[in-house]
Amino acid sequence: MGTTSTPGPQQKRLAAYLDGLAQAAGHADRIEPLKSYCKGLLLPGERKSVEPMAARLAPDDLRRTHQSLHHVVADAAWSDEALLAQVRRDILPAMQKPGPIVAWIVDDTGFPKKGKHSVGSRASTADK
Repeated sequence: MGTTSTPGPQQKRLAAYLDGLAQAAGHADRIEPLKSYCKGLLLPGERKSVEPMAARLAPDDLRRTHQSLHHVVADAAWSDEALLAQVRRDILPAMQKPGPIVAWIVDDTGFPKKGKHSVGSRASTADK
């Protein structure tokens, strides 16, 4: 028999943050795929492209999940300005809160490129 647990404060904060981002994506069809994409970025695993993330998120529904993630990343017409504005609405109040700041960790979430054909690698741009 499985156990269920009540989400802790960090899980609730992450869920609220993802809800805000998903709403900023501008269309109801993008809500779950955007949340899934963000969750996929946070899951363990070396490759953070759509196909391996889909396999980790939904191994029993790989094709649909892959298509959904790919659509929100590659094809959906969402506004990066709207998403960044939502991030500012979520983050700035915490940054401007009075009191001592213990630490701010800023991570560009960059990942090392793999292989000579990775997007942005010198080999892929030099071959053109």
